[in-house]
Amino acid sequence: MGALSYFKEFFRIEWFKKFIAAKTEPLQVPAYFRNFPELTGNECTHCLECKMICPAPGAIDVFQHEDGQWRPQIIRGHCFRCGYCVEICPEEVLTSGGILAKRHEQNLAFTHEYKVLMNSMLCMGCGNCCTACPVNREIEPNMGSGGTSVSTNVLMRVEKGKNTVLHNDLCKGCKICEDTCPNGAVHVIRHVEAIQTGEY
Repeated sequence: MGALSYFKEFFRIEWFKKFIAAKTEPLQVPAYFRNFPELTGNECTHCLECKMICPAPGAIDVFQHEDGQWRPQIIRGHCFRCGYCVEICPEEVLTSGGILAKRHEQNLAFTHEYKVLMNSMLCMGCGNCCTACPVNREIEPNMGSGGTSVSTNVLMRVEKGKNTVLHNDLCKGCKICEDTCPNGAVHVIRHVEAIQTGEY
């Protein structure tokens, strides 16, 4: 009897009309919602801050287009909409939700630094990280293939069979050293801090 009553109710004309005409309330996007970052139209200076701060591998890249302008591109399959790229960009090239408005309202600026951490137990002193580092190449173009260097101005060099970081303040966060290490002994970390630049 239960099933029969159910089918009788289901096939009533009044119920069927209500079912067909049912509508849901339109979706209201909350003010704090962070969507995928979009371009604002401001000029990108190719500083790569957005790419370096992004915690999702492959979520953002910066390309030079036919008009000669650099523009970041968001890969939606990798981006999880944290908004870090929007917050860190000094030129406000990207926007997402109310991030930029909030930044202006609170007079926020973001400072950051990168540090190269070495696991001496895993490092075999091959020097791949030292020779691949673009900072090292700029300071000492003729660095030895084993990562040895006579200069103490380089970011890192091989000393006594192990890679040694000399000047962490020179690190730009590109992670090339991390990517080229065959043993996973190098890890680049970033420290980001929001500061207020005026009254709030």
